[in-house]
Amino acid sequence: MEEKPPVPPAPLPASERELFASIALSPIATVITNPRLHDNPVVAANDAFCALTGYRHSEIIGRNCRFLAGPTTEPHLTERIRAAIRSPAATLTELVNYRKDGTRFRNTVLIAPILDGDGSPAWFLGSQVDVSTAEDAPDVLRRQRARDAVEALSPRQRQVLTEMAHGYRNKQIAWRLSISERTVKMHRGLMLEKLGLPTSADAIRLAIEAGL
Repeated sequence: MEEKPPVPPAPLPASERELFASIALSPIATVITNPRLHDNPVVAANDAFCALTGYRHSEIIGRNCRFLAGPTTEPHLTERIRAAIRSPAATLTELVNYRKDGTRFRNTVLIAPILDGDGSPAWFLGSQVDVSTAEDAPDVLRRQRARDAVEALSPRQRQVLTEMAHGYRNKQIAWRLSISERTVKMHRGLMLEKLGLPTSADAIRLAIEAGL
């Protein structure tokens, strides 16, 4: 029987339920971690993450993502990720990671905070892309493509995307931009459609690649 990914403990507010459900739709390997728990463990992982790393959901949940590190993982790059988590701030870092079978790969890791109403990190969104193979676009080209995609958005859509990349949610974005939450949701939907992305998590990664 196919293993089902664990669900976060209930009850969760609607915004949290939407966040957890959304990563299942992403083709990019994605996890959610909880900084309010000891050692900021993974509390949700999508199938793409399992496929990338070779680990089952049951082997991922409850662990800090450092389990992907290995003998040649660069310490100064892992420290950059830890510093971003302490800040908290979004960061995009390319480093060596290891799959369950011991094979190494070059991993472009995004870490982005999702803030609560007090501006403290409620969750961290983490996504990983294997850039080891020759077919992968160089970092500079991926960043340029992201910038081009963002430039094609309307000014308001770019504003909403920037706020998302900084960890703010619909209600917070509405307050910060002095618009209604309904308007934020409308622009978010139009933005995702224009970018051709299935989830907000994918949009946040693109925003960080674009330098927002």
